[in-house]
Order: sequence, then structure tokens, then C-alpha cells
Amino acid sequence: MADERAEALEFLERLGRHPAVAFHEAAVAAEVTAILDGLGIAHSADEWGNILAKIPGMETTGSETAGAATPSAAGAVAATPPLALIAHMDHPGFEILEPAGDGLWRAAVLGGVPPSSLAAGIPLLVAQPGGRRLAAVSEGAEGEGETRRLLVRLLEPAELDCPAAVVFDLPDFALDGDYIRMRAVDDLAGCAGILAALARLSRHPNPPAGDIYGLFTRAEEVGLVGARLAAESELLPPGALALSVESSRTLPGAEQGQGPVIRVGDAGYTFAADAEAALIRARETLRERDAAFRCQRQLMSGGVCEASAFALYGYAATGLAFPLGNYHNGAPDGGIAAEYIHRDDYLGGVALLEETARRVSDRANTAFRQRLSQIPTPQRQRLAQSGIKN
Repeated sequence: MADERAEALEFLERLGRHPAVAFHEAAVAAEVTAILDGLGIAHSADEWGNILAKIPGMETTGSETAGAATPSAAGAVAATPPLALIAHMDHPGFEILEPAGDGLWRAAVLGGVPPSSLAAGIPLLVAQPGGRRLAAVSEGAEGEGETRRLLVRLLEPAELDCPAAVVFDLPDFALDGDYIRMRAVDDLAGCAGILAALARLSRHPNPPAGDIYGLFTRAEEVGLVGARLAAESELLPPGALALSVESSRTLPGAEQGQGPVIRVGDAGYTFAADAEAALIRARETLRERDAAFRCQRQLMSGGVCEASAFALYGYAATGLAFPLGNYHNGAPDGGIAAEYIHRDDYLGGVALLEETARRVSDRANTAFRQRLSQIPTPQRQRLAQSGIKN
């Protein structure tokens, strides 16, 4: 529906208004919870600041409080495992720690910023309480390795509340023909895509069979920290399928404009077939409705995503990715530029997430599994007749 497509873009635009780096996600988190509140979707925060939203499935039974954004109560019985859609709220950037003298401020690197961002002359924004942004510019780097720091100069002298988030001075959100350009597509597109899918599911008169969670994590860019803590603490119910929704750099076979990418693994881990089967079944269903629906499938080895964190703790994990240009704001010419994704990849991904939530109960019935499970009788007999006899 046209209004649902507009809503998905609106959610992404709303999240893009808030600069965020690891440990400084409060403004994005507030927007996520405001959207969830507006949709009437129950949510809670864990002790690490990760946000967990929930839409109860039809099969959930037991003593659980209806609508509570918590894992299913002990003793609840459901044939369909829960599905958790997971994305992170931070983006690579810097954190001002202290004054450095001569009107400069010393900032730590947070995440995989492009090497060119440590040169002098890069336009920056310093985020302050209340949404205030202070224009700044880089003055080069000092130190090496873990002690490497960026020197930052405010264009107009001001007192800072430290530590303070520093991001590249790039567009919050812009539609450019078929493309969405933002300072932080990674991973606000994942967060907004999950919110849009939850919105559609919450409005439908028939909920999915199993419980559906949306998990919005912190500090992913500095080592999947929020996701690892969530997995370690069993924030999600045991047996849940963990689906990471990421924006990952384009690769051969994961091209922009060809649809969202079913991610079979990342740079560090191969994901679970049982979890991926829900995505495959959803893709089949959408193609039955519309033969033109585009979707790709690929090993996205350009980085590590939160599916690996949950796989490490025993969850069956899979992933969905939006092919991303200017990964981590690194332009092909070595400069700093807005990240971008194809609008149809993003909107197709939202449709795929919604349908995946409905296909968890049906994930064993993919065409591939059906085909492999049926061995033709003539071939079976021929092998039996021509085999080596003991």
C-alpha cells in the first residue's frame, strides 16, 4: 500500500534527524520508543539500554501478561519459535573526551571510520543535549593505535558537555531519485525497516503464529557490544530465531536496485539454514503474489553483523541486508560522503520482514526442501539395482 511505503520512509527520516555514535544513542532510542508508543506496541529497555518491542503471536499461552515486552513466560507453549528482528542504533564516529588546548578538543575514534576522516579539514557536527548541533572541523590526528585521537575545532567557541558525540556533517536524510542518502543509513535503515514491519503486523487483524520481537541495540560499531550483552543475558527467549537487519556494503551478487539480500553469513560466521528458511519461504510467497518482486541471496563478507553475536550464544541466526554505497561514509575517491541505498531495496526489505514473520510456522515448506525430500522411485530403484552387493 502506498501509505505503508510512505510510513516506512517517514520512520527512516525521523531516525535520521538524530546524530548518534556508540554509547551516545539516547536521541535515536527516544525516537524509536516514540514511534513504538505511537503504534501502541509494547516495549521495554534492558539494563544496557537495548530496546525490546514485542507483538504477541497467536500461539502464545500461559501466564504471560498480554502485550508485555518480555520473553514468553515460563511454561508457555508455542509450536512456532519466536522471531527477533535486530538492528543497531549507532554509527561510526568520534567522542570528544577533553580539551586539547589552543581551542581544540581531543576526540576518540568510535568504530570503523574511513582513514581520510582523520585528516584536517573534514566538516563535523558535535551533538549536544536538547538536539543542539555545533559546527566543527577536524584538525588532524595525534597518536597511534588505540591511543589515536582526532583533534576537533569548533567553528564558534563554546563550552561542551563531555563526553560528546561527533559525527560527519552530512545530510540527515534525502531522497535522490531512486536512492536514499543519509549520514547513517547503517543501521538506521535496519531500525526503521523493523519499525515499519512491526507497524504493519500490529495493525493486521490476524497476528503471526509466533511471537515477534524487535530489538534495537547499542554500541554495535565498537564490537557488537549491545547485541552480545543481550544474547549473553538471554533477553530473547531460548529457541528464538535471530534475524539481523543490516546495511552492508555492495558486493558482486548483492547489487543495488536488485532487492534486499538474504544474508547467508558475514565476515566471521555462516548462519543457520533453519532460520534462513523463514526468509526463503517469505520470498517464495511474495513472488507468488508478484512475479516482479526482487530479492537476492549472498554471503555478505564485507563486515560482521549482530546475527553472529546471537549465533555465538546458541541462537539460530540469519540476516537481511540492504546493499550499501559509501560504506561507513567512505567515498570511492577517498573522501567523506553520505551513505546511500536504493529505495526499492529498502521498501522490498520491509515487505520481506513482514512476510517472514508470518512464514516462521511454514518455514519447512520451501520449494527447495520439498524438492530434495522427494526422491523419484525410478532413480531409487536404479541405484538399488546397480549398487555394489555385499
